[in-house]
Amino acid sequence: MTRILRRLWVRASLYCLVAIATALAAIWIGPILPAAFPSKVGAKAVDAILSIIASSMLAVTTFSLSTLVAATSAAASSATPRATSLLLEDATSQRALSTFLGAFLFSLVGLIALNTELYDDGGRFVLFVATLGLVAIIVVTLLRWIDHLAGLGHMGETIGRVEKAATEAYRAHTHAPFLGGTPAETVPEGAIAIRHKRIGYVQHLDMGALSTVADEADGDIYVTRRPGHYCDPARPIAWIALRDRCAKFEIDQSRRISEAFTLGNRRSYDQDPRFGLIALSEIASKALSPGINDSGTAIDVLATLVRVLSPPQGEDPSPVAKPEYARVHVAALEEDDIIEAAFMPISRDGAAILEVAIRLQKALAAIWAGCEPPLAGAARRFDDVALQRSLESLTFEPDRERLRREARASFRKPKPMLGEQNASTPDA
Repeated sequence: MTRILRRLWVRASLYCLVAIATALAAIWIGPILPAAFPSKVGAKAVDAILSIIASSMLAVTTFSLSTLVAATSAAASSATPRATSLLLEDATSQRALSTFLGAFLFSLVGLIALNTELYDDGGRFVLFVATLGLVAIIVVTLLRWIDHLAGLGHMGETIGRVEKAATEAYRAHTHAPFLGGTPAETVPEGAIAIRHKRIGYVQHLDMGALSTVADEADGDIYVTRRPGHYCDPARPIAWIALRDRCAKFEIDQSRRISEAFTLGNRRSYDQDPRFGLIALSEIASKALSPGINDSGTAIDVLATLVRVLSPPQGEDPSPVAKPEYARVHVAALEEDDIIEAAFMPISRDGAAILEVAIRLQKALAAIWAGCEPPLAGAARRFDDVALQRSLESLTFEPDRERLRREARASFRKPKPMLGEQNASTPDA
């Protein structure tokens, strides 16, 4: 449902439905109005207004679509193709395009209704009032859209959108690391393997549906492929262990477990905290390529990654939610995988660039100093690898010595308590 509501045609269809409802309401409400009132207000001008809207909105919609396509192409080439979905699902862009397209459909329906000659002056007045309201909406939307176009597709805007999506996904993960289920332990012997017939990435996991099937079958479901994992029919996506070994497991229940896994050709940001981190690291990695050679963008991304992974500033971290689905056991997402998803490409592609290597050390030190022990320990372990890679890539001995000195300085101070990290976290 969330993915459907993000589609452009949904809001445009709502405008069309409003137009049809207004056209029908004008037929019923028109005879109730005083006979002389509509002519005094100027309701006869509605034909010309609707004609202007119909002709202009089609051109504006075409121009806006071409602008959005150009912005997504620029974001894909300069940043990462993984950010284009965020631009296409941007609320402001969708609101503007759906308003322009919906206004065109509204005017088209209104002109068709007027040409049926079903309206008296009262009905034309009702349609005139609705059209004036539509004009006001178009003006406000157009002004917002023009202001929004100033940064659409630019590097900073793209990084900001990816940061927002990555932060929301990571905050949700820290609040419910097992998606509302319980940690998956060793799968019991005799468990039944559940395989998916499709090939693709897990985009969404319906934990409520899995819990319902587990209750009906009187068993426990062990999820092995969480959102972001690649699936194929050869590997099980889950296992179900029946508590009564003599109970019969229905084929329909196996199908319902498979249907709880939504697979797609590409990964999604919603339940996959690593995908946003990978997209950010790809932006930095592309900026470090020899053809672009923009180390400043890579340094900006490092600061962004620290903000995503660090607890909210000035706020208490959200407590871990209690398990809501006790019979559904989900495989854990290792902190080492999170750190590698965020920093491995930057460590590899920026190893020979001194300023990037130094900022990477400070970023990892900031996470070590300000995050929970599991993630902090992963950052400390990855720091050793990143430092060794940079030392082997740098050819100038003074650069290597400075990097060693910066690394020692970043991790020299003792790790503070979580309530004191603002005072002693290194600047990243």
